[in-house]
Amino acid sequence: MKILAVDDDPIILELLSHFVESMTDHKLVTASGADDATKVMQQNARAPFDSFLLDIQMPGTDGVTLARQIRSMDSYIDAPILMLTAMSEKSYIDAAFSAGATDYVTKPFEMTELKARLALVERAVDAPSRKTGKIFAAQAINPHGNKAVGPVQLHEPVSIYDVNNLIEFMALENYMQQLSRSDLFGSTAFAFTIRDIEGFHNTMSPFEFCSMLSDVGETVSDTLQGCQFLMAYAGNGTFVCVAESGWRPQPNMLANNVNLSLARTELFDNNGKQIKPRVCAGSAVRLMWKNSNSVMDAISEAHASAEMAAADYARAQKDFWYVGRTA
Repeated sequence: MKILAVDDDPIILELLSHFVESMTDHKLVTASGADDATKVMQQNARAPFDSFLLDIQMPGTDGVTLARQIRSMDSYIDAPILMLTAMSEKSYIDAAFSAGATDYVTKPFEMTELKARLALVERAVDAPSRKTGKIFAAQAINPHGNKAVGPVQLHEPVSIYDVNNLIEFMALENYMQQLSRSDLFGSTAFAFTIRDIEGFHNTMSPFEFCSMLSDVGETVSDTLQGCQFLMAYAGNGTFVCVAESGWRPQPNMLANNVNLSLARTELFDNNGKQIKPRVCAGSAVRLMWKNSNSVMDAISEAHASAEMAAADYARAQKDFWYVGRTA
């Protein structure tokens, strides 16, 4: 794995170089700041980097802004970004993940933790070639230049771009697992699932399917506008949200607002046929003093609850047509 590390502290860069050379098989290239990193990326355009280590606080262009710039590049739109930070305040971490960070590690960091984080990054880099599941015959379309970015899988998270507060599902998992209990106290997890997602998946082209996911994700984000939240697409038509402490969301009411907005938005496939995606919401799961394992259980519970709500809705629609009928 070829890594670009960016930090204005030469001691940190020296430590990282020593660690990578002595404890891993990765190749590390260093840069002293955002401007230097841009030059290095240009020099390595023919052999792009696989991942990045970025310091959050740097003079001039900080790591959060640099992460956002990296995410805007076609070559690095899916590249894992590990943030290095001496700032443990949640606001800094939130800003980093919103800008596209995959994970973070605090400074001064322990080498065992950094090694574990790099192992997760390496798996993320290798994941596209190993994924299995229900796959489209064609590939998804990257909105930045209409380039293929890999097969679209129904039951796996896929990348959705340019939606406010929407991050990669792996990033959401990392975010939730690393926050302290005090940071999570009173937060709430809930989810929305697109009804008849398998029907859309089976009948739409990959580009149409990804576009629909993006439209639904953007509608959910717009509905939650003004609230402090992070959201990720978890696969199978489900968007998982984590709301900040102090806000008690009412998922069913929010789902109604999402569906109202979708009904007002005319969405069409490539043949000019109107499509009408709608969502169901699951239960809100409070994250009251949960440890990292139970936090992820809560995320799974919210996810499963939304999918169950969509399945119950589908059964109810079928039962309606048989009311009053006998065999």
